[in-house]
Amino acid sequence: MPRKHFEWKIRDKALQLGERTLIMGVLNVTPDSFSDGGKYSDPDRAFARAIEMEEEGADIIDIGAESTKPGAVRVSEAEELRRLVPVLKRLRNKLTVPISVDTYKAAVAEKALELGADIINDPSGLTMDPDLARAAGHGNAGLILNHMRGTPDSWAKLPPLKNPLAVVGPELEAAIHRAVRAGMDRKRLVIDPGLGFGKRKEQNSEILGRLQELAQLDLPLMVGPSRKLFLAKESPLETEFASAAAVTAAILYGAHIVRVHDVKLMKAVVEVADEIVRAQADAAATAAGIAGSSVSRAGRPGSS
Repeated sequence: MPRKHFEWKIRDKALQLGERTLIMGVLNVTPDSFSDGGKYSDPDRAFARAIEMEEEGADIIDIGAESTKPGAVRVSEAEELRRLVPVLKRLRNKLTVPISVDTYKAAVAEKALELGADIINDPSGLTMDPDLARAAGHGNAGLILNHMRGTPDSWAKLPPLKNPLAVVGPELEAAIHRAVRAGMDRKRLVIDPGLGFGKRKEQNSEILGRLQELAQLDLPLMVGPSRKLFLAKESPLETEFASAAAVTAAILYGAHIVRVHDVKLMKAVVEVADEIVRAQADAAATAAGIAGSSVSRAGRPGSS
């Protein structure tokens, strides 16, 4: 099925989604991220990494100041802002690509938007702070609704899902309704199935393989498989190859945006996957044209 095109409204501009896959580069300014914990907790190093990711081809920079790895303990609003604000101040008007902030707290979102952020990426899908949608709406921001099952400190205790999409789809739909009721324009929303967010290893693979089922929600789709624990291998290099495979699968099954750590490497992966998607779309269009022509000829008087 061809990937639908969308215009994603963020602040006073719009991003075109569907013609090619956009790359969201991850910038963790936390001391405890499972991928790069502490590496960019210094604001100057975080600033330099954001600039570097834009040069490497990132279309969006996603900054997170609170870890959502399995078992992570929540941090206070004050602590999250202490980590985040210096980075946003340094980056203000320094990037040509939009800045996204990964947070579930309305007050943090408000401050981030005040300091120039364009997008709020809510890992909880509005389950932790329902006021977040109102804050994003007031700021005319883009809002990403990520599906989270339980909370990071409870994931290890959750039973497996018999049918992951039967849970993820309806719960994302409920999050969309909550956002719209709070005043968000649907054209500012993107959904994310939340790989790794309370799902077992095999369930993440099933979600990837059935991504197209989420197209019925009629919103752009973001997927973030990069370096997730379900892809972990013996070495960082092997894990990066596993991430590349998952990113490719996400694009082939309909993702409009992929969230990755290594922008430079994944850009090459995305470009090849996009070529395959375009070839699929061209083949489908050609087949539809041939079928339409056959139907037209068959309907003419005297045709046989």
